[in-house]
Amino acid sequence: MARNKFHRSRYRRYTGGPDPLAPPVDLREALDEIGADVMAGVSPQRAMREYLRRGTKDMRGLDKLREEINRKRQELLKKRNLDGTFAEVKELLDKAVLAERKQLARDLDDDARFAEMQIENLSPSTAQAVQELANYEFRSPEAKADYDKIKDLLGREMLDQRFEGMKQALEGATDEDRQAITEMLADLNELLAAHNRGEDTTEKFDDFMGKHGQHFPDNPQSTEELIDSLAKRAAAAQAFYNSLSPEQRAELDQLSQQAFGSPDLMNQLGQMDSQLREARPDLGWGESQQFEGQEGMGMGEGVGALQDLAELESLSEQLSQQYNGSQMEDIDLEALARQLGNEAAVDARTLAELEKALSEQGLFHRDSDGALRLSPKAMRQLGQSIFRDIADQLSGRGGDRQTRRNGATGEATGSTREWEFGDTEPWDVTATVGNAVRRTITESPDKATVTGDLARNGVRIDVRDVEVSETEARTQAAVVLLVDTSFSMEMEGRWTPMKRTAVALNHLISTRFRSDELKLIAFGRHARSIDIAELTGLEPRMEQGTNLHHALLLAGKHLRKHPNAQPVVLIVTDGEPTAHLEPDGEAFFYYPPHPATLAMTVRELDNVARMGAQVTIFRLGDDPSLERFVDQIARRIGGRVVAPDLDGLGAAVVGDYLSSRRGRRR
Repeated sequence: MARNKFHRSRYRRYTGGPDPLAPPVDLREALDEIGADVMAGVSPQRAMREYLRRGTKDMRGLDKLREEINRKRQELLKKRNLDGTFAEVKELLDKAVLAERKQLARDLDDDARFAEMQIENLSPSTAQAVQELANYEFRSPEAKADYDKIKDLLGREMLDQRFEGMKQALEGATDEDRQAITEMLADLNELLAAHNRGEDTTEKFDDFMGKHGQHFPDNPQSTEELIDSLAKRAAAAQAFYNSLSPEQRAELDQLSQQAFGSPDLMNQLGQMDSQLREARPDLGWGESQQFEGQEGMGMGEGVGALQDLAELESLSEQLSQQYNGSQMEDIDLEALARQLGNEAAVDARTLAELEKALSEQGLFHRDSDGALRLSPKAMRQLGQSIFRDIADQLSGRGGDRQTRRNGATGEATGSTREWEFGDTEPWDVTATVGNAVRRTITESPDKATVTGDLARNGVRIDVRDVEVSETEARTQAAVVLLVDTSFSMEMEGRWTPMKRTAVALNHLISTRFRSDELKLIAFGRHARSIDIAELTGLEPRMEQGTNLHHALLLAGKHLRKHPNAQPVVLIVTDGEPTAHLEPDGEAFFYYPPHPATLAMTVRELDNVARMGAQVTIFRLGDDPSLERFVDQIARRIGGRVVAPDLDGLGAAVVGDYLSSRRGRRR
């Protein structure tokens, strides 16, 4: 027969663990979100933890996984109960009693009447009735069979509590099968006792597994592994017992003596439980659960449910990552796959790999105080991402600034020219005064007295007299970014946009205009120079005061350190000056602004303007007092005022800096 030359393939979702063709974790996206949290005032370590908790649109975070774990736990408790075995025993007992009554009704002898009395006077307690019938001689074969099923069921359930699957494996078991179980328990107790005495049990373990290994499908490789497996199940069996009501516990104590029709099984299991508890005392032997549902579970099934609950609780704690020394490696991925499926384990593994990659690739480092910080590498990547966003805004802008003046001062060439409206170059004082003198003499009607008039009244300069020094464009700028860090910036949601602006400007200058010298100055009640990494992680403080005066003093120092560079001063603030620096170094604060504060701030603005600095004030918010102050200052020093919205702050500052650079290229 000819073979079919067409081969059909079926494709399904890969379920064998992590997708081998999946792309690597996206550190850029993770760093963007972590960086945003850091700029909002969250520590880097907490920001990373928050990112792992949130996850992404394509990957469940720890919170989502924990929510699903807790939901499954609650559903299990509300759906099931521990009455399954009791109900099954009662059903078998009722069938046995009914069958026996029918048989006795057909029998006419006196013994049958006496037996009827025994049946009628059985205890209403199922456990007590089972015990009372232990020595009863059944006349009905069906009744005897149902009663024997009770003893068999109890034995299988007791074993299933400790050895998963025993209930099904021993269904219909023979006396030889039961004897084999009895021998296994005796050998197991001997092995456990030797272990607890501290003996080397390697040989005993090998002998034990050689004889009874078929009862342990998980194939433990040592006594310790065997104990780990058995102790968890035994602890769950004890939790099952603890979870029963007092009445149920009393019933179970009575019923258990009828397991396989002999108390020997319970004696062996009790000895095993005791030795396992000694070997693993920390497994929560005293725990219990409150089941509230309608679906009953058998004793073995109930123990399995309690094992699941214990595993779910452990996973919930692992996923919370709230305990001391918590690590992503603590999450039991196999247990998570058992409870929520392979995809949940893949999500958790990806989160762990992402955390590891963030650390191993040098995106975090610890400072001298041991605190976790974003590394320079992380700051470069974060700056690149933020600047990319701002560049997209700049590409779509049609011009949204309020401009007071433009221009740039460079090195003097030695020549002068007549002043024109909009010029920012320094005056040539000698040429200007000379022009004024010549104009005065030329325009005076009495040439004989003009010299005496000049000596008495001085020279009056007209705008027509002014000459400015010709300059050439400079190739370097000394840039100062002054950012307001008073508490109002945080209160009004301006904290993160301010930081993003600084990060973007720092990235631009450090990568494209490396000859420029950037100084970042943060000012609240005091001002201080600050590097970009520290500013990024700076947390808001409940601090009143806007000390622009102190910030301008520090700005002046930076500008004087670079006398040959074009000075550029960029001020981001949401409040008028309310503090200034006293001669003793202390800050004076007063609201509303004190006249002394305003006067000292204006004086320093005049000083930076005399250095030829281009000053741009980025006014945030709609405070009328601030608006009046900055407008007056701009007119006074020939500066600029920009009133961007928060989303456009970064684009406004970066655009202004780029504009000043273009202005120097003549």
